[in-house]
Amino acid sequence: MTLAYPRRQRQLESLVRKLGLAVEGPIKWDLLDLALTHPTVSDSANYEHLEFVGDAVVRLVAAIVLWENYPNCPVGDFAAIRSVLVSDRILAQLARSYGFELYLLVAGSATADKVGQQSRLADAFEAVLGALYLSTNNLDLIRPWLDPHFKELAAEIRLDPARLNYKAALQEWTQAHFKVLPEYRVVEISQPHNNQERFIAQVWLHGQKLGEGKGRSIKAAEQAAAKVAYLTLSTQEEH
Repeated sequence: MTLAYPRRQRQLESLVRKLGLAVEGPIKWDLLDLALTHPTVSDSANYEHLEFVGDAVVRLVAAIVLWENYPNCPVGDFAAIRSVLVSDRILAQLARSYGFELYLLVAGSATADKVGQQSRLADAFEAVLGALYLSTNNLDLIRPWLDPHFKELAAEIRLDPARLNYKAALQEWTQAHFKVLPEYRVVEISQPHNNQERFIAQVWLHGQKLGEGKGRSIKAAEQAAAKVAYLTLSTQEEH
């Protein structure tokens, strides 16, 4: 069943083709439309419920991909890798690769909120997975295009000793060596031109600055600073 609005129908068909799926398939277009509707557009008809379903779907797909490709991997590593795969950063990255921002309906002040774009895209990505799952009640519309991404990302993450979560890795290092946690100091930069890197974070340990980084959110800035610190400390240990 197609939507009553031909222009929106064509938009969604364009996205479906980008995913490598057939528009003649069993897709429930009303659900896909809902999955790409932000709460600012409608209090009741938005992606929130589908996002809830999609959150479970993306975790299941990630688990299956890891199970099939790394059957001997410890469960603890499974959990660590999956937590990165299903993070907002990775899901937003995948959403951008398919141009989700072109299809996501957003209204009000959220349209100019660049800082919140990552969470919006990640939420919409999960909602789309929910819509595709509920179209068939299985993973047939999801795994053909999502599996290759997760396989590639999982391989990269396994090669990264910090699992791409440098804050956690740095915390483990400082606790192991000094039994203390690192301290983060964050300041917001004045950005007259809406530069996405709004924050600068420094990470300190025992009165010494270990690293500094920028990001469009406090969390991103701290992660950037932690990466500098962790890689510096790791290099020093090797020598």
